[in-house]
Amino acid sequence: MSFQMHIPTRILFGAGKLNELHQQQMPGKKALVVISNGKSTRDNGYLERTLEQLKLAHVDYIIFDQIEANPLHTTVMNGASMGKDNKCDFVVALGGGSVLDASKAISAMMTNDGTLWDYINGGTGKGNPLTNAALPIVAITTTAGTGSEVDQWGVISNLETDEKIGFGGDESLFPVIAVVDPELMVTVPPQYTAYQGFDALFHSVECYISKMANEMSDMYALKAVENIAKYLPRAYQNGNDLEARSHVAFANTLSGIVMELSCCTSEHAMEHAMSAYHHNLPHGAGLIIISKEYYQYFVNQHACDQRFIDLAKALGKKDADDPQDFVDLLVELQKTCEVDHLKMSDYGIVYDEMDTLAKNARETMGGLFCADPIELNHENCRIIFEKAYR
Repeated sequence: MSFQMHIPTRILFGAGKLNELHQQQMPGKKALVVISNGKSTRDNGYLERTLEQLKLAHVDYIIFDQIEANPLHTTVMNGASMGKDNKCDFVVALGGGSVLDASKAISAMMTNDGTLWDYINGGTGKGNPLTNAALPIVAITTTAGTGSEVDQWGVISNLETDEKIGFGGDESLFPVIAVVDPELMVTVPPQYTAYQGFDALFHSVECYISKMANEMSDMYALKAVENIAKYLPRAYQNGNDLEARSHVAFANTLSGIVMELSCCTSEHAMEHAMSAYHHNLPHGAGLIIISKEYYQYFVNQHACDQRFIDLAKALGKKDADDPQDFVDLLVELQKTCEVDHLKMSDYGIVYDEMDTLAKNARETMGGLFCADPIELNHENCRIIFEKAYR
């Protein structure tokens, strides 16, 4: 019954809500608009619509369009330099989780000296607190996967050190406004709809079995799982199903709130190790690849039997009475969304890397292992990787 909750973000949720952005009080006069290095934001008209909202709000802007699928430390620093050189006083993040994550780091580095890795906790990061508050952020999410539009965290990669580590924890990194408009998600391809949906699912599942779970986080987590189970297959099968998109987006936003109330477990640390070395691996795909063996480990150890039964019920089996039901339903959902065939080897991962991945996960994001319901040591972490390998 103990928790701390502070979610200061104003959330505009629902189809067509992007059209209302100009009615909000903007946190500055000139925005650094951050988008990915791909084409979809422009081609689908989302950038044009966002810029029109800024014009209606009498806000000037420049565009930084270099964010990768796994955003890099060097790209963050380039974005911060552009923002400072052009005297921007806030950041507009338009895109998926990678853009939102990178924008938080960029906003921090526009007001703080040194390099981002000075403020990274874990691995080779120096772990310094931010000296100055980050610039305000307006987050407009075009995907449903990370919940980053309502939390104070992001994940950044460092090619020089083979690290992918969470950054954040400072209150100034909460977006001041989040636009969650399912109309911006209908163009996400089926495959990535599934990847992102499972990322949101695992955020809530991990936070539910976490040692940090509490009555408040449980409420959000179970509702998120219910929505993913019911509506992700529909969104996957028909991207234009706006009802399904809306419910998956709702689950995603809930998953972001859950992470502020509880804490993800080591599954996320393990995936970050995978994509730290293999940047072509989408985060959600990596989570899916290891998920069956990961959760099977905790079920076999009877780590939190009732919680897995609760999750099985949330996944749709109302008469669930066995922790194994959760793993079986998880596999079934992955088959329905046609992601059960994913293999590490498809992304260049070789079997000999398993020990390296286990070591990297603990060295870079070891804190998440502390949230596990029971201890997951190095050897068992490696074994999970090995069992998941194909």
